[in-house]
Amino acid sequence: MKRTQLNFLIDSLSFAAFVFLVTTGVLMRYILPPGSGRDLTIWGLDRHEWGGIHFWISVVFFALMALHLFLHWNWIVNMVKGKPGREGSGKRAAIGVFGLVALLAIALAPLFSPVETDDAREGTTAVSSHVYDEVIIRGSMTLGELEERSGVPSAFILEALDLRPNIPDHQRLGNLVRQYDLEMDDIRRVVQEYREEQ
Repeated sequence: MKRTQLNFLIDSLSFAAFVFLVTTGVLMRYILPPGSGRDLTIWGLDRHEWGGIHFWISVVFFALMALHLFLHWNWIVNMVKGKPGREGSGKRAAIGVFGLVALLAIALAPLFSPVETDDAREGTTAVSSHVYDEVIIRGSMTLGELEERSGVPSAFILEALDLRPNIPDHQRLGNLVRQYDLEMDDIRRVVQEYREEQ
């Protein structure tokens, strides 16, 4: 295969991978948002399964970009160096090296940072920590599970949020948040207020 054909193939595959990467990202952010759990599916795949596909597409995209850079390495080096003997070519190389080091430092920093729990952050409040007397409130929980774990009646939660009283206990909190334009912190606040009154 000629070099130009190989470049075209790699660039075309890279573009396709990028399009799928964006599509699966939008799908997980807006169509199957956090808290949708296994209630919502597209083509039989839930949010977490689409997340796995998103990850592997990103691996393919990364590999294609690495191959692209490898095939164009001489051009990249020449662009960074500039023409030999020309004024400023050393400065250009220094800026290129600094840019690469800065990019790698920013990109890799989260991978080497410690993992924290919400209650380990300084200045967290009971509402932002998501934990009330060891009750963790997540969008994947149902109303019934929330009542069972927190002791707050689901009828009270629905009334406090001005929702219709006949919403079933198997309704997931994440679905309620999306359907009624609420925030998870609204539910957490109601639970906290009820428990403080008791």
